[in-house]
This record gives sequence, structure tokens and C-alpha cells, in this order.
Amino acid sequence: MNRKRTGTLIYSAGTQVVAQKDVMTANDRVAHPAGAVGVIVRCPIDRTHAYRVKFADGFEAPIHHDQMVRLSEYKSQSIRTDTSPLMSAGLYDRVIYRCVIGSRAYGLDDHASDTDRRGIYLPPAELQWSLYGVPEQLENDETQEVYWELQKFIILALKANPNVLECLYSPIVDSVTPLGRELLEMRDAFLSKLVFQTYSGYVASQFKKMQTDIRNQGRVKWKHVMHLVRLLMSGTFVLREGVVRVEVGEHRESLLRIKRGEMSFADADRWRQELQTEFESAFKSTKLPDRPDYERANAFLVDARRRALENELP
Repeated sequence: MNRKRTGTLIYSAGTQVVAQKDVMTANDRVAHPAGAVGVIVRCPIDRTHAYRVKFADGFEAPIHHDQMVRLSEYKSQSIRTDTSPLMSAGLYDRVIYRCVIGSRAYGLDDHASDTDRRGIYLPPAELQWSLYGVPEQLENDETQEVYWELQKFIILALKANPNVLECLYSPIVDSVTPLGRELLEMRDAFLSKLVFQTYSGYVASQFKKMQTDIRNQGRVKWKHVMHLVRLLMSGTFVLREGVVRVEVGEHRESLLRIKRGEMSFADADRWRQELQTEFESAFKSTKLPDRPDYERANAFLVDARRRALENELP
């Protein structure tokens, strides 16, 4: 699962990247020139920190997100120039669903909380078929907006990606087209027992990393701890009720205590273990199917692709 902070996706370990500026040694010598290819061996929790990138000769260096680009994107940059159709296609005008997620949707916001908007866009058919292709997502860091291309969104939803499932069930919907409304009406097709594996696996791995941070640094990011606990609550509710509950309701104050650092990590971890037990119990008795409804999702996507030929956004 890609980690995120305020709506910004993080490249995963193993991703090949191209350095956008000279990579320097500790004594300010050029170890590798701009354009060198490396592999991410460690990724940060957010874009304010650097990745650890390893190059072909074994040299490793910290590189920030804006100082590198994925190799796959780099290869296509000669096609996607500033004058290409992709840059002038008005893709933000093709958003079929826009909602608010994050702290404001959870009911955990305060005066400092951002407004994170997410959604889906349907690219024009001609651009979809063209040499230029379409981006898997549109990102605007300044406005905290991310919009997934429809097929990418559907694939993530079928894999029980928590961020995407919560998007489908957000209590704060800014805008939705008729096609977007059809997708919302079939959102139960994406719910399956995969929720258990996806949610619990992510929470367990993140808590293990946090325990290492406590030992090595004596601190953790309490907001991240809070959201991991919240994620287990959400997963349990999905398995029991067959819907995604985004708002935390009666758990708000307890979760905010974690966010403010008023609960010890040991107590938060004990709560996490109790919730994990509840999650496993819900998994044993859930009525959700083993797998999501791939056929229904595929039929929707094919129909949406056909309707992308229409003059007006469906």
C-alpha cells in the first residue's frame, strides 16, 4: 500500500527512479550525475523526508521526492511535452466524483486540519486511445486534491485499498455526475473478505515499524498511530455490517487523545491488539464474499469507456 500524507502518494521501495540533479557524496563530490538511475531501498512516511536510493555501484544517498522521477515516467517525458494534448486536455474538468476524506470526513478535524479532496476522473476516449495516454491520477498539492483515473480507481477498490473504499463512502460529497452516481450505487460490489488481509496487514506492519521508532528515536507520529487504530475499527465495521463507516462517532475523543499524545504508546498498542482480536472475530463470521464482484466492476468500466465518447461528461 502506498503511504500518504495530506493526499500525497509515496513511491514504494523497489521503484526505479532517475535523479533530477547531481547526487553528491558527504564531501561534496559528484557520486552520480543527474540522469543516473537508482532503486528506492527505503521510503519515508511523507514527502518532507528523503527517500534512500541505491545506485548500480552500491552507493546510497538520501533524495527528496522533487529531486527524482520514476524511470517509467522519465521515459515518456519526450512524448508528454508541455505542448502535448495531455497537457491541454482539461482533465480536471473530467472529474465524475469529488468528495472530502481524511480528518474532516472522519470527524477528527480541528482548526489546523487540511481539507483533503479525492475523486475519480474519466478521460476523453480519444486521449485514452492515443499515444500520449492518460495519467493514473491527477495531483494538486496546493489544494490537497487527488483524482484517480477510473480504471486505476476500480482496481484499487477491488484490492480493498482503504483510502479508495472510504472515498466511495465519504459523508461529504462535493460533486457527482450521473456516471459517478452509478458507481456509488454499486459500491458494495467492491467489498469482500480482502478487507481483512489488506487492513490488518498494513496496520501490523506499521505498528512494527513504530515500535522500532520508539526504541531508536523515543518517539512516534501520534496522528499516524491514531489513524491506524481507526483503520482497524473501520475494517471490523465493514466485515460486520457490509458497509464502510467513515465517521468515527463515539470513538472520537479516545482517538483524539492518541493524536494529542495523551495516551502512551503501550496503551495505544494494547488497544490495537484488542481491536485486532475483534477484527479477526468479525472476519470469521462475516457474510462478505471471498472476492469482490469483478464482473460487475468490469461491465461498469467498459460501459464508462463507451460513454467517454459522448460530447458531454456522463
